[in-house]
Amino acid sequence: MIEAPIDAEDADADDADRKVVEQERAELRQFIKGLSADDIKSGGWFTKLSAEALRSYTNKVDWQYFQERNKGVPADAIVDQRIKMAARYAAIEGGLSAGAYTAAVAATIGSLGGASPATVPAAVTTMMVDVAFTTRLQLRLAYDIAVLYRVPLDLSDPEDMWKLIRVAFTIKSGEAVQKGVVKAVPAVVRPVIKRYYSKAVLSTAKGLPFVGKYLLQRNVIKIGIPVVGVPLAVVLNRYTTLLAGRHAQAVFRNEARVIELAEGMSRRSRHPQLMLWVAWLVIRADRKIADDESLLMRHLVRLVRDRHQVVDEQFAQLVDIDPAEVWRRLDAEPGDLSDLLDAADRVAAVDGAVNAREKALLSELRDRCRRV
Repeated sequence: MIEAPIDAEDADADDADRKVVEQERAELRQFIKGLSADDIKSGGWFTKLSAEALRSYTNKVDWQYFQERNKGVPADAIVDQRIKMAARYAAIEGGLSAGAYTAAVAATIGSLGGASPATVPAAVTTMMVDVAFTTRLQLRLAYDIAVLYRVPLDLSDPEDMWKLIRVAFTIKSGEAVQKGVVKAVPAVVRPVIKRYYSKAVLSTAKGLPFVGKYLLQRNVIKIGIPVVGVPLAVVLNRYTTLLAGRHAQAVFRNEARVIELAEGMSRRSRHPQLMLWVAWLVIRADRKIADDESLLMRHLVRLVRDRHQVVDEQFAQLVDIDPAEVWRRLDAEPGDLSDLLDAADRVAAVDGAVNAREKALLSELRDRCRRV
């Protein structure tokens, strides 16, 4: 996958897969030759690579692109194949890079200095090809998965770009990734992996260079362990990509589920403005706001605005919602309010099992709607 997405039908044989990987490695080697030692040490290489990896790619790859090549195939099936192919490419690349890894590479990274590309040693270039390959592969894979589930991402928006990066590299999900990687690798190196993930999981990074440092550190565990050598590099590349893909699938599939729920609620609602008040009252019933609840409200507000041309400034300025205000609005609304009851039930269940406070509120809402 140079400028094209990962397509299983384009890689039917091992030789074809290897050619694709070798072609991309050659391309990335040219990219890395243009980096300075400071780019590598500071993590700034990631800023440059992410821009390069997505700029032309996102212009070509959208939902219609996949539909033309996979007409009638559910998104889940396409996503599954893309994750497996990405993991396969990552494994092949790990095998190609592993032979050049030595303990000297780690020492060389620590001694990098200056800002001239000429100061970057060849050994570090070898490692950076490996790092850049898996980085670009996982970043594009996460983008593909978002597109396939029709989750809107505007990569010119820093918030959406950061969201894609967090998902692609499982940032703030390190514990789950740690467990998966530890089980996947040979037993002899599990203590090494465990120590790395306990220290290097990125939980507070606020800029792209931090991600670059994180990804560079992650590769150090593949260096200087001659007992396993190539098998370790192959297994780690494959499983970190597989786990990253599964993580992206879980995140974006869940968001697609919430978007689908919001679209259905907006489409069926006969009281779109009042629905927002009822939905927010249900969400605040337990005095907590789950991520899925927050996501649902954002999409509900957007869809009510776009579909029904409703913009409620009073609702937007709410700090604490007063149940009495919602009851007053209900009492003032004539006719059948069953759509509001249906919406309230769906909101309560969006983040899992309905809790006691939510049940109590739903019960009162039913009583009040019956009296109208």
